[in-house]
Amino acid sequence: MKLVTFVSAGTIAYGVHLDDAVLHLPLAATLAGEPALPSDMIGFIATGSAGLATARRLIAATGAVLEARIPTAHVRLLAPIPRPAKNVFCVGRNYVDHVAEGYRARGTEIKLPEFPQFFTKPPTAVIGPDETFTHNPDLTQMLDYEVELAVIIGTRGCNIAADDAFQHVYGYTIANDITARDLQRRHDQWFKGKGLDRSCPLGPWIVTADDIADYRAIELSLFVNGERRQNAKVAQMIFDIPAIIASLSAGMTLEPGDIIITGTPSGVGYAMTPPHPLKAGDEVVCEIAPIGRLVTRIVGK
Repeated sequence: MKLVTFVSAGTIAYGVHLDDAVLHLPLAATLAGEPALPSDMIGFIATGSAGLATARRLIAATGAVLEARIPTAHVRLLAPIPRPAKNVFCVGRNYVDHVAEGYRARGTEIKLPEFPQFFTKPPTAVIGPDETFTHNPDLTQMLDYEVELAVIIGTRGCNIAADDAFQHVYGYTIANDITARDLQRRHDQWFKGKGLDRSCPLGPWIVTADDIADYRAIELSLFVNGERRQNAKVAQMIFDIPAIIASLSAGMTLEPGDIIITGTPSGVGYAMTPPHPLKAGDEVVCEIAPIGRLVTRIVGK
């Protein structure tokens, strides 16, 4: 199931993305005489399997909920979770080749991380599909991209064992961790260079976990102006999703709607020879099979 947050006729709502329409879930529930659904995506995620069962009934109830089906041409997709309740949790340096290219670019000895390396991006960083990021050359001269698989937490938990991790995973979406590399180096930590406004495109939808047969087979790719820069499979992660969730949740509660982006493979712009930072006019396309594609355009100041 593909869950979306969207704008239609000036109203923000959430629902299920179908082939030619979006099913407005709260409206459909009202039309079908179902119990009221929460008003936003995070609330719906918190309903867990019961909410998804309701959604399936509403999808099947075609005639009864016809008014809740909005043609896709009449909607604009937002980030599936447009305003996260917390910062987006991020994992750094989680693909071997990406770690290696970073050390080579700095001319230092390669050393793989022994534990997941976490940082965050603030809620103000989140934007949706087909939106723009404004490049300010007075702020950064080394703007970069990173395609990443994003995990959406569905069930609250603390000190989650790795063997239990997938009991807490609701679904997946695509993230682009836009990064100002020079700010990252200048401040000697990752948050400032990773936390710029609009620097976390997400979407276009959440694919629920039951639709992903084998998460390790998921393939990530990124293109800049049609040129493929990144390509890898999730199986190449240093720390897999269970290890990430177990480490992150140790002593810290994860809640429905929390977002974890899980690291990027090699091929980032700053590590190319010569470096290829993003510039105004560039189009960045992140693709993750079997989720979809996320497009972000870089515009000038």
